Amino acid sequence: MPIDKVKITNFKKISETLTVTLNPGTNLLVGDNEAGKSTILEAINLALTGIFNGRYVRYEMSQYLFNRTTVNSYLDSISTDSPKSPPFIEIEIFFINAPELSTLEGNGNSEKTGHCGVLFKIEFDTSYNEEYSALVNGADVKTLPIEYYRVVWRSFARKDITARSVPLKVAYIDSSHSKSQNGSDIYISRIVKNLLSSEEIAKVSQSHRKMKESFMADESIEAINKKISKAANISNKEVKISVELSSGNAWENSLTTYLDGVPFKYIGKGEQNIVKTNLALAQIQPKQTQLVLLEEPENHLSHTKLHQFLSFIKDACIEKQILITTHSSFVSNKLGLKDLILLDNLRTTRLTSLGKDTQTFFEKISGYDTLRLILCEKAILVEGASDELVVQKAYQSLHNGRLPIEDRVEVISVGLSFLRFLEIAQTLQTKICVVTDNDGDVSALNKKYSNYLGENTKPNINICFDEAVDNGELNVGIKGFNYNTLEPKLLKGNSLSILNSVFEKQFSNEGELLIYMNRHKTDCALKVFESNESLNFPQYILDAVS
Repeated sequence: MPIDKVKITNFKKISETLTVTLNPGTNLLVGDNEAGKSTILEAINLALTGIFNGRYVRYEMSQYLFNRTTVNSYLDSISTDSPKSPPFIEIEIFFINAPELSTLEGNGNSEKTGHCGVLFKIEFDTSYNEEYSALVNGADVKTLPIEYYRVVWRSFARKDITARSVPLKVAYIDSSHSKSQNGSDIYISRIVKNLLSSEEIAKVSQSHRKMKESFMADESIEAINKKISKAANISNKEVKISVELSSGNAWENSLTTYLDGVPFKYIGKGEQNIVKTNLALAQIQPKQTQLVLLEEPENHLSHTKLHQFLSFIKDACIEKQILITTHSSFVSNKLGLKDLILLDNLRTTRLTSLGKDTQTFFEKISGYDTLRLILCEKAILVEGASDELVVQKAYQSLHNGRLPIEDRVEVISVGLSFLRFLEIAQTLQTKICVVTDNDGDVSALNKKYSNYLGENTKPNINICFDEAVDNGELNVGIKGFNYNTLEPKLLKGNSLSILNSVFEKQFSNEGELLIYMNRHKTDCALKVFESNESLNFPQYILDAVS
């Protein structure tokens, strides 16, 4: 019974309505900072549990739950001739229809169609209409009158529900924050409680109660209480120390989880993240699909630990639904770009059209920085580090000393995987330039990029290379020197004396300089990047950076 889609209106970052369609298995939410990724996870958790920030939202009501733009628009309208209705928050969870969800099925949703699902709403309570009208007519209202709001939690069958009515058990794990309560970490206590049967919970509660009773009956505690009771001017009632016995201090709140004898809150954040997620994924509920909401699993983990962690997630989520937010290309590549959801300006885009070979390539060779391309406005693709440095210097020369990244342009080294990245760019319609050597074979380049050249030219993609094939007499061993890479093209546009100055050398002829540049590509590129000399860059590079 996984979630099919989620519709969120006026909750935190999300104004109006955002619809997110989900896979039954893994879903990767990516986007720039403040794109709304965490808001989506918080909304799903709220609609399925009624909990926000570890407490039931009825006790956490605040105008900051509402979209700020919507609230400000409402407040500005109050004093006008056309005041707006008080804003509301609405979260709808659409499940994939299943017989066991028949009690949740109905048309009580925004689409007015038959689906299985739940509706969570925070709205103005119309029973306060008279009092509310007096308030807005008699005062300059600067904040949302949240005291007049109520929580509505219903199934699509239009029946009121509680957390017990929701068949999907949720584990929400935010590895980027540490949220602890008295004793055990809030995630651990909730997850462990879900793992235990009713009989086991009763046994733990009984043991916990006996421990408290034993504390109260201890001779030293009784002696202390006698001493306190004899003290004067404390109270006219009996005063003694004890332990809290109210339901608010239940065992799951007061016990502490230990790992190898160390309290959970004192172990490393990375290990906390792994333990919480492993426990969540290990929950077994008959006839129920577990939902795991995981914030930025890359936090606090080394590369090796992260690799092991992601492998575990893939294996454990075969029969579970999981939503992960991430800023890590490694996480996205490893868990599968086909399951990626790009959130941009409250719109979602998927990479489902990527070829299977490309998806498998990035999954198996997961070190490529794909998210830099996915999240950027524009990009220039180059083969290696030396090309990246020279392209950045060329960009500076044409853009008043600004680096590309200052203009939200990414220069990305992709090795020989240009076509893989171009497939992503074409799916997202990202503006992109490829800067590549012709290596003396222009016809081979035309064939390689045939889907992006000539009659197949794409408005968002430019393939930039030198159309001229240069030759010379220099040999390296028994092979002729390749005059059609970046280094000889740089020499072609600049004099021997200028490049000697840049590299702080005194080569007497161009052949010696070319061999040096060929053997020290990155060092020479770094000298070019740091140089104050006015250099002429190859035209194909200028075409890209302009």
